[in-house]
Amino acid sequence: MALQRERRLYSLLGLLLLLAVLYLNWFPGRDPAAKLKLPVPWLQPRMSFAGRDGTHFVDAATGAPLYFNGWNSYWLLSSRNPALVSEMLRRGRRMGLAVCRTWAFADGGPGALQISPGRFSEAVFQELDYVIYEARRNHIRLILCLVNNLNNFGGKAQYVKWAQAAGANMTNSTDSFFYHPIIKGYYRDYVKAILTRRNSYSGIRYCDEPAIFAWELMNEPRCVSNSSAPHVQAWIKEMAAYVKSLDTNHLVAVGIEGFYGTGMVERLGFNPGDWASSLCSDFIQNSAVKHIDFASVHAYPDSWLPKASMEDKIRYLSSWVDSHLNDSEHILKKPVLFSEVGYMQQHVDSNSTADRDVLLKVVYDKIYNSARKLQAGGGALIWQLMVEGTHMYRDNFSLVARDHPSTYKLIMEHSCRLQMLYKKEGDPGWQCSVPP
Repeated sequence: MALQRERRLYSLLGLLLLLAVLYLNWFPGRDPAAKLKLPVPWLQPRMSFAGRDGTHFVDAATGAPLYFNGWNSYWLLSSRNPALVSEMLRRGRRMGLAVCRTWAFADGGPGALQISPGRFSEAVFQELDYVIYEARRNHIRLILCLVNNLNNFGGKAQYVKWAQAAGANMTNSTDSFFYHPIIKGYYRDYVKAILTRRNSYSGIRYCDEPAIFAWELMNEPRCVSNSSAPHVQAWIKEMAAYVKSLDTNHLVAVGIEGFYGTGMVERLGFNPGDWASSLCSDFIQNSAVKHIDFASVHAYPDSWLPKASMEDKIRYLSSWVDSHLNDSEHILKKPVLFSEVGYMQQHVDSNSTADRDVLLKVVYDKIYNSARKLQAGGGALIWQLMVEGTHMYRDNFSLVARDHPSTYKLIMEHSCRLQMLYKKEGDPGWQCSVPP
């Protein structure tokens, strides 16, 4: 009798585990507050890490080349709304998008993840847990940015305020973020807390989570005084090495915009203006750091060249992309990701959307040509995609893709041709439905 009861118990446990697997894999996107958490790592959908082989990204498990289409939705954590997060990730998946870049920070102020140095909101941390958990269930990889250069969501200015409040002797310049030892300590502590966090939904530590494509040290690092450029370079070296000391599974990027610094006189003509060389960043020097795995570039022809004609913007953008593809292939010998590609969506006649899509198409076509040659152009991420109910996070470059049929079609076609290029299986839940 005892043996029979034991067998029944094991059968019941087996059935419960089977139901859990079906639940986790067949019903993504449900409100996490309404479901039971089962933080068991081996119950999560299978996924491999992204890696790097010379100038291109690879699937770390198979070595197959990875060239992908992606997008930005910085607001996933900020929304504090699991339904919106799930809907955005599902829509990205339907368009064949494989990588989403988003913020993994909210420093100080209302709704903060980091309330004060080293002090966190567990409720907000669980929101980030859900973003990562839901990304994996939608076969999406995330680029997680660790701090903002801008004041939005705290940024480096919040770190300076914290240090001043603690009695640190410093000026009000936010450049001290890059060199003051107290502030650097705050940042390292934050990085450690993020990378070693165990996801409350999956039971997987962030540093062991394959749904994370890469860590980004900062969104668009800049400084006030160009004399701080050596401090920025030293900060990149120190923090990239620190991330790698905690996490050898993931790629690391700086998060720069791609501007050339004053030391690259022969390339200053590729910048959108003289102002771009005075911001302490330098595409080649910053990206060449040993522990930086790939370069990043942003592209905003409408805001960088506001008075230029469309023809001039197209000509400039083409040159901007070519320059960074060539430098990544031949000088850096690393992949490059065009991690923000934005063009004006607000205050523009809806009838002109199809004409303006040519700016995105310029980048897409150059990425595709680079991918065909197995070269450095790893992908492009449009800035930024939204869903209904996220208007409070909108800027002039935001769009709900399905409200712009020409843009939606362009995104889908590019996803399709990249998927077909190396005949990779890709996301098992998405098949190309538009001929490349």
